[in-house]
Amino acid sequence: QVQLIESGGGLVQAGGSLRLSCASSGRPFNSYAMGWFRQVPGKEREFVAAITWSGGTTYYADSMKGRFTISRDIAKNEVDLQMISLKTEDTAIYYCAGTAPSPYYCSGSGCYDADEYMYWGQGTQVTVSP
Repeated sequence: QVQLIESGGGLVQAGGSLRLSCASSGRPFNSYAMGWFRQVPGKEREFVAAITWSGGTTYYADSMKGRFTISRDIAKNEVDLQMISLKTEDTAIYYCAGTAPSPYYCSGSGCYDADEYMYWGQGTQVTVSP
């Protein structure tokens, strides 16, 4: 059973930066794609970014392009989300997620759907103050 553990959340002022990390407990990542989602209480979970584990193809929600960067470190078995120019509306709980392994496959908007992900972390709180 793959367990995902997020870290790096916290409180930051608007315009600041944070780097979130996602590590796997127990087994190496074997998902086809790893993603980051976020959720604000009372709202649906929102896609942030995704990366295919083997090829490194990245996908971003339009509002995150240019500000957020997803990357993976195969040697460390880690997926990171670098966030810059943070805005108060980026305040949310951020979740790391993984899809099923190959032969499962997603591309483009198919990787944006939370229902495509079967492994989820507990989330890390990101709070951006004015």
